[in-house]
Amino acid sequence: MHPDTLAVTAGRPAREPGAPVNTPIAMSATFHSDGAHHYGREQNDTWEAFEAVLGALEGGRALAFASGLAAGAAVLEGLPTGAVVVLPQSVYFGFGELLRQRQKLGRLTVRSIDGSDAEAMIDAAAGADLVWIESPMNPTMEICDIERVTAGAHAHGALVLCDNTFATPICQRPLDLGVDIVVHSATKFIGGHSDLLMGACVTRDDELYAELSGKRSLYGAIPGPLSAFLALRGLRTLGLRIERAQASAGVLAERIASHPGVLRVRYPGLHGDPGHAVAARQMTGGFGAMLAFETHGDAAVAEEVRRACRVIVGATSLGGVESLLERRARYPSEAAAGTPEALLRMSVGIEHLDDLWADLEQALRVAIPR
Repeated sequence: MHPDTLAVTAGRPAREPGAPVNTPIAMSATFHSDGAHHYGREQNDTWEAFEAVLGALEGGRALAFASGLAAGAAVLEGLPTGAVVVLPQSVYFGFGELLRQRQKLGRLTVRSIDGSDAEAMIDAAAGADLVWIESPMNPTMEICDIERVTAGAHAHGALVLCDNTFATPICQRPLDLGVDIVVHSATKFIGGHSDLLMGACVTRDDELYAELSGKRSLYGAIPGPLSAFLALRGLRTLGLRIERAQASAGVLAERIASHPGVLRVRYPGLHGDPGHAVAARQMTGGFGAMLAFETHGDAAVAEEVRRACRVIVGATSLGGVESLLERRARYPSEAAAGTPEALLRMSVGIEHLDDLWADLEQALRVAIPR
């Protein structure tokens, strides 16, 4: 079935007379003995319904976690002491910090590579245990050739993980491109309403699934049933929200690129974008609802653009129904990674396109008078 249909139909209770259409919120920490469920740190009906939907969309078996960072940490906990991890230079700063902290403790070594350079990523995978892919990359919107890098990493014997938070399974299915594990921050587009914290891993490998499931239980990195219910409800409308938001993102990227106050727009849907050809090949459902642009001037100018917006919200995170704008280099770790100081990352929501453009245009006019 089409992903839009799977998002609506998967993970439902059995169609029996009098049965609920939606999976109820299972608010119980323990269960009667001799049944399929034993304890709330190991099983929950609400998680399992969410996992059924996300697994169907990604084409694997999903595991729900307390956050995207918890999902990523569970993968790292499976690596041996002294492991080598290949990481893109432009990557979600939380995952980057997670790896850097482990490197400081002597638990692993990080090889930081230009993630858009497939050959460099493959070369760095020699002797590595894990190759961490993010595409589009956060916040610079660069594209990694997932299939090519994965094949090269596997030839070196490395495991491959792909953070699919930006693209979602509506736009891109990394497991189909050979990746071993997909990670999501379900807080973002999957939940879709900026009202929950949750994450997920998805894999087709039964051994990896069992290992990650065991670590989730052992370390207690479980989501609450209410968060799982909200994330499941968000998944039901994921196709519609992405369709609307990425349509607006494509038009906004073109309009912003023509504005005299803007130095550069980063969006893989633009034909002139360096990652467009690769993105067009692997992002079969569209180019997503994330974009970034750099203003002329310094950080103060970019911040003034953000503050001048009245419809678009100045806040961190992404993937909600509301459009969000943030200068990412305000975080020291992102500035140190080379994020331009005047780069603004925009998560396009589902507001009307005309209102979003009018808001951006007046904000640019206020901050950068002609």
